[in-house]
Amino acid sequence: MNNKILIQKSAPLSGRVNLAGAKNSALRLLAASLLTSGRVSLTQYPAGLLDAQVHVEMLEVLGKSAIVGKDRIEISETSPPKTTLNWIGRSIRNTLLILGALTARQGAGRVPLPGGCKLGERKYDLHVMLLERLGARVWDEGDFLCAEAPAGGLVGADIQLSMRSTGATENAILCGTLAKGVTRIWNPHIRPEILDLIALLRKMGARIKVFGQEHIEITGVEELHGAEHRVIADNMEAVTWLIGAVMTGGDVEIEGFPYGDLEVVLAHLTSAGARLYRNEDALIVCGGTCYPIEISTGPHPGINSDVQPILAAWAARARGESRIVDLRFPGRYGYAEEMALMGVKYEVRGDMLVLHGTDGRLNGATVRALDLRAGAALALCGLIAEGETVITDAWQIGRGYVDFVEKLQSLGAKAEWTASSTTRP
Repeated sequence: MNNKILIQKSAPLSGRVNLAGAKNSALRLLAASLLTSGRVSLTQYPAGLLDAQVHVEMLEVLGKSAIVGKDRIEISETSPPKTTLNWIGRSIRNTLLILGALTARQGAGRVPLPGGCKLGERKYDLHVMLLERLGARVWDEGDFLCAEAPAGGLVGADIQLSMRSTGATENAILCGTLAKGVTRIWNPHIRPEILDLIALLRKMGARIKVFGQEHIEITGVEELHGAEHRVIADNMEAVTWLIGAVMTGGDVEIEGFPYGDLEVVLAHLTSAGARLYRNEDALIVCGGTCYPIEISTGPHPGINSDVQPILAAWAARARGESRIVDLRFPGRYGYAEEMALMGVKYEVRGDMLVLHGTDGRLNGATVRALDLRAGAALALCGLIAEGETVITDAWQIGRGYVDFVEKLQSLGAKAEWTASSTTRP
């Protein structure tokens, strides 16, 4: 299978690129389809994503049927979904949302323990807590996480999140839509993907009110119906092409750029040397200079943890010292060791990653994509490195980018997939 990407030092990226639907939204919308027997249709759907394909296969195992096109999916069912997800393939963290949706609609759920990127400790205690607050009994059973609602179904309650967790906020929303009474989620994480989930659920008949970052109020309904919804554009892909254009001194127009979702990132990058121009719904990147950055990740509208590996590629291109702090997933700096093989000097000081930029003097090397965003960051470094860069475990990139290599090629980059004897886990 294609499991390696070969990249050679490329000319400045140039051209126009269209954004796919957001991975972090599409997966949640797929989970929401379990809440109804009606047909759920998604447009601008990123059908090429490996994680989306895994999720659809999980839905089919549960009894759903799916018709998938290039950028559209229709999900329907002929009988209620099974309550146990018997799955032997690669797992994704979205199994937690599947558990919540099954428990809310069917009264019980049993799913494999969550998988996905290994970003240090990603516990699921908040998911257990919220299900228990709504009246469910939750327990581990071997490699499965199980939940069972009381006889009358889940019951609305106040859920206080100790931290602004994206996944826990989403799961509480899914469960609250069919719970009896009112569910209030305090200290939720209000971010674009969650607002997109709420938008679909409202179309399905859910009664949801958002009170800023303070709380979300959900009044449960008896049942939800089908709906059609357009997935929001992928802001992570947008940032990737933006940074790639500046790193290579290129001129790239990014269609459908989600300005409202990336205000803080754009402020940092423009102050750090990016030359950006807004053209209706597109962003035009006219090169610029990568100056050192100092950023800390945090809840939206701050810088998302997913962005920091991509920003590290920017820092590798810069001249001088950059500092990145990721308090949520401090174990996510493993990619720096891979960048070091290309000539980047770095050190980890507590929860801070310090990168000593090379002013673009990188060397091609064989590196490994430890996770999705790390792989994309290494690819960006490969665009400016002398010689050839080989990215192994490149399937990781396909988990979150549609036609990643093909889009690089369309912008003039020297990149290609190649077969590998290594199999995907």
